[in-house]
Amino acid sequence: MSLHCENIVKTYSGKNVLHDVTLDLQPGKIYGLIGRNGAGKTTLLSILSAQNPATKGSVTLDGDQVWENRKSLSKICFSRELNANAESGIAAMKAKEYLRIASTYYEDWDKTLEERLVKLFDMNPKKKLGKMNKGMLSMITIVVALCSKAPYTFLDEPVAGLDVVAREQFYKLLLEEYSSSGRTFVVSTHIIEEAADVLEEVIILHEGKILLTADTQAFVDSAVHVSGKIEEVDAAVTGLEVHHTETVGRSKGVTVFLKPGQKVDESRDVSVQPVSLQRAFVALCGEEETRQ
Repeated sequence: MSLHCENIVKTYSGKNVLHDVTLDLQPGKIYGLIGRNGAGKTTLLSILSAQNPATKGSVTLDGDQVWENRKSLSKICFSRELNANAESGIAAMKAKEYLRIASTYYEDWDKTLEERLVKLFDMNPKKKLGKMNKGMLSMITIVVALCSKAPYTFLDEPVAGLDVVAREQFYKLLLEEYSSSGRTFVVSTHIIEEAADVLEEVIILHEGKILLTADTQAFVDSAVHVSGKIEEVDAAVTGLEVHHTETVGRSKGVTVFLKPGQKVDESRDVSVQPVSLQRAFVALCGEEETRQ
């Protein structure tokens, strides 16, 4: 049962936010959706979950259209950041009311898990959403995502406002639920390094287009940072895919993405170091060259 979108275009005020996005999400995986602010991540997730109509293109689950299809929608959960300010309409709603309403959308809602998480997060179910801080509102979205038991579950910035202990707790819970259920999760986050070990596959969205989809470890392993004197670096990376050049005086550093069978010429006087997922992402989507 795969979730597939084909040639998705989304236009706001005459401007395309998503450009012919085609993506296939397979069951039983944890995906990381990463991109810069404004790349279109939230828009894409909202279209995949039929909370937002595409201008063009289609989204299907196991071959069935998702839009206005209750059967398909019951299998998809998009848990996004809550806006609980005074004008939002949910500010006066108590946490227990919000969770009760959320539970009506998902036929396999896990009430036992809900009670466990409310206790674990030290959440006051009688507290109004408008009185909660950002971290507690994030915990509410995490409860909804995990308790929905939806086979396809999307979490948009789930750790926003959480301290480092709570973030670690979240990823532990995510892996626990994934291991026990085999559900598919898509996690969109700007805190890339903390999530890197959890994400099986990475989807990089850049300026409304899918730049890359790959096994996370394979993607990271394909990238190296090469540094040294300018002429030595240039000679060492001749013919290779080079990104994110950094020049300081007569020294230079570049991130190189190696294709199968390629390697840096280490006979040159250069340093070759592995890179993190975050650094590989910055190399692809950041400024191409910086000088100091």
